[in-house]
Amino acid sequence: MKALEQFYLAQEEPNRSIFLALRDCILSLNAEITEEWKYKLPFFYYKGKMFCYLWKDKKTNEPYIGIVRGEAIIHPLLIQGNRKRMKIFPVNPNEDIPVKIIKEILIQVQSVYK
Repeated sequence: MKALEQFYLAQEEPNRSIFLALRDCILSLNAEITEEWKYKLPFFYYKGKMFCYLWKDKKTNEPYIGIVRGEAIIHPLLIQGNRKRMKIFPVNPNEDIPVKIIKEILIQVQSVYK
């Protein structure tokens, strides 16, 4: 089994389901988005360039989408924190995944690469 597949299977619920749903949401956005195992986490590329990744908060264990070019995106739900370049979109595991908002943000990110 590949490390990428192991990542998803090793997650406890509800994070496993959330990560798999986020993965499907990201990959369905555009045929030019690909998934790879990089830095020991699922990383997504758009046209061969780093696009976003999936990870979880160290303190809360809640999943999030990391946006590589986050500094170029303005959205009230993105959090920069101490990061210079990246922003994150946290996903509450006890609520429905806001697919529409995620797609809106990722479409903005795609426009940065055009």
